[in-house]
Amino acid sequence: MHPAVEQLIRLLPPVAAPSPCDWEPVEQALGTPLPEDYKQLVDHFGGGVFDETFWLLEPGCSDPDYDLLAVTEEREEVLADLWKGAETKPRLLEPEGTRLIPWAYVEGSGAHLYWLIAPGRPPEDWTVMINEGRGPEWEHHPLSCARFLLETMTGALASPMFQKFPPEEHQFDANADIL
Repeated sequence: MHPAVEQLIRLLPPVAAPSPCDWEPVEQALGTPLPEDYKQLVDHFGGGVFDETFWLLEPGCSDPDYDLLAVTEEREEVLADLWKGAETKPRLLEPEGTRLIPWAYVEGSGAHLYWLIAPGRPPEDWTVMINEGRGPEWEHHPLSCARFLLETMTGALASPMFQKFPPEEHQFDANADIL
């Protein structure tokens, strides 16, 4: 198991084990394998919100606002429209074949967390990019998604795009208020 996922499980023991996801059709739909740490997060926690801040997208969620595939499609359209003129595409996305896939978003801010996918780079080496959601600002964090969650939740990483961590008590709310 990915070390950051193990630490997150110790920090926030899952209340109930969700059904493991069938990853093959998800990866086929996205046209790429996904990072193991993300798959382990979803298989252990399911979709839901970490510390009332980070919504982990889950493939197959009945609510399209929390479904990995639906949000990926929506964000690809939104970003393509923005980069046609309203906003400048971040330099890290300029190389041919580079793309983003959202894996989470920040509660109440409109900010999305993406994997930065570069040609020839395996999923285990994908890093995190955050777009503020209601503006042109982007941040790049050279971390996996699980390491990013762990470091933000423990206060090792801070950003103006989300609340200050760590809270007094951590929580994970599985599929909070979905449906």
